[in-house]
Amino acid sequence: MNLKIIYSLLFLYFLSNTETFATENIDLDVRTFEEFQPLLSPSDDKIYVFNFWATWCRPCIKELPYFEELNKNYKNKNVKVYLISLDFIDHLESHLLPFLNRNPLESELILLNAPRYNQWIHKVSDEWSGAIPATIFLYDKGNSQKFYQQEFTYSELENIIKSIQTN
Repeated sequence: MNLKIIYSLLFLYFLSNTETFATENIDLDVRTFEEFQPLLSPSDDKIYVFNFWATWCRPCIKELPYFEELNKNYKNKNVKVYLISLDFIDHLESHLLPFLNRNPLESELILLNAPRYNQWIHKVSDEWSGAIPATIFLYDKGNSQKFYQQEFTYSELENIIKSIQTN
């Protein structure tokens, strides 16, 4: 069967209100902001790292391997990494899925289907202007946070995790 037909069928299936979109080895959770928002209120002692990115953002793409490395090195150390794509839903088939096929990611992937950014970015952080890359670290059962609107290196990410863990 032609790959385009498969992607088209999967895309149509996704549009019929499915929550998880999987193709080949990609596990992509598609959520509205209302569906995503509860993740911003954790009730456990993990450190949650939410990186907001998009395929059209070069600094975002450059730092993705560092978040993957962080996930790999800290997933058994009470750290959970989420990669939140802000790609447009109508670019799923043409941009996001091909990118994810070329660049397999192990961290939890969410496509945020919430194009009206000005209605929800302040709910993530009052510090966020809406620019990406943006990353929020939630810890202390969601009572504490660190927000950054910048590109990271791995050592910078690791230093933030270590500083949170020692407090």
